[in-house]
Amino acid sequence: MTVTELVSYDDALASYDPVMGLEVHVELGTRTKMFCGCATTLGAEPNSQTCPTCLGLPGALPVVNADGVASALRIGLALNCDIAEWCRFARKNYFYPDMPKNFQTSQYDEPIAHDGHLDVQLADGEVFRIGIERAHMEEDTGKSTHVGGATGRIHGASHSLLDYNRAGIPLIEIVTKPITGAGARAPEVARAYVAELREVIRSLGVSEARMEMGQLRCDVNLSLRPHGRETFGTRSETKNVNSLRSVERAVRFEIQRHAAVLDAGEKIVQETRHFHEENGTTTSGRIKEEAEDYRYFPEPDLVPVAPALEWVERLRAELPEMPLARRNRLRGEWDISAHEMQSVLNAGAVDLIVATVEAGADAGAARKWWMGELARRANEQGVDLGALPVAPEQVARIAALVAEGALNDKLARQVIDGVLAGEGSPDEVVEKRGLRIVSDEGALGTAVDEAIAGNPAVADKVRAGKVAAAGALVGAVMKATRGQADAARARELILERLGAADAS
Repeated sequence: MTVTELVSYDDALASYDPVMGLEVHVELGTRTKMFCGCATTLGAEPNSQTCPTCLGLPGALPVVNADGVASALRIGLALNCDIAEWCRFARKNYFYPDMPKNFQTSQYDEPIAHDGHLDVQLADGEVFRIGIERAHMEEDTGKSTHVGGATGRIHGASHSLLDYNRAGIPLIEIVTKPITGAGARAPEVARAYVAELREVIRSLGVSEARMEMGQLRCDVNLSLRPHGRETFGTRSETKNVNSLRSVERAVRFEIQRHAAVLDAGEKIVQETRHFHEENGTTTSGRIKEEAEDYRYFPEPDLVPVAPALEWVERLRAELPEMPLARRNRLRGEWDISAHEMQSVLNAGAVDLIVATVEAGADAGAARKWWMGELARRANEQGVDLGALPVAPEQVARIAALVAEGALNDKLARQVIDGVLAGEGSPDEVVEKRGLRIVSDEGALGTAVDEAIAGNPAVADKVRAGKVAAAGALVGAVMKATRGQADAARARELILERLGAADAS
């Protein structure tokens, strides 16, 4: 059945409980592929990073990448998983044109890590625990480019191009246990989980986990069950969702779609689905009425993996502070709310602020500049905050110049202009542009006298006791000095000149 009208989100949640399962593929940042010595450099000439092993040619034998195994262990430990004392690879048999061997070397019933959990924090501070079923090692497929169609998919294309450079890239697939109890917050929980998992992966240094580049991809499984029922409903699987926003939207749409089908008295079809970024909808992909028969069997060309306990414990001891614990610690040190910390995280500013504080800035000043002026510049340019050509040390120096009284905020923004334009360090920009605040009594006193002389009516008000009117005279001084006057000192001089007491 094709549903053209969705049930409203509130109505769907009034009748059904959503159950989710999230499968995340992480592309590891190893120098070579999982089972051969081919390079993994991104953007290389198509089919230039291949060999008989990753092309599946007769007689070529695979060898396990030790760095890939170490990365899998780090991920498993960070996700609080049990680590297998002994595990092995299996052949997952299916035909994909971009998998040259016609089977994928993966792990089936013996994953390297299993039975863990990850705590995620929602925007209001609530912590939701996600159970981890397994994290296992496998290899990626190649890349198909479908040419000639309107959608970029195989349907309607005139021909397809295959690039096997990515075939054999190490992957870790992380599978959650069924996620229940999220209710109306299910989309938010799904997004928060993928976001937190991405932060964990990055903190471990095993992958850049850039979703827009396919280094982290999420398959969203969703089903609904009527309130009070224990049995799970039939699920759909939305494949290869590649942004946090899309994960949230895919869950929300599928909740509404499932509810519409069930309310109409129809059955959910077990299938894969495609997510459409342009309108936030999903469409049917491949029917999966029965479990796929991949005819798994142990990989005969690879020995089992049996990580030594000493190795595992050494890796455990080397784990960094986990992102959630680190953010909570920083939140206390910075004295900000959970909502404010979430904004910092969303902006990608946590590490930048930390580095700026380490360079000598006050945490409040560091957060102000990164989350204010610099975030605005990044948004205008359509780049990540960290991609701006300004270093934390330079931001710390700008904050110091403001704290010293050498700059005000307006002048500091001009210094940022200069630094971003490549004009040198903050101090060099200040000197080249002549941006230092005018605070010497001679120049400032002259500007004050001229402001009073040029605004006699305002001066009379101040003399009569209307001290608030002095603001207009301060403004005149600032205009005359191109914003470089010490506003506080200018106000003091104005009141002294006019014989008025400061009531502020």
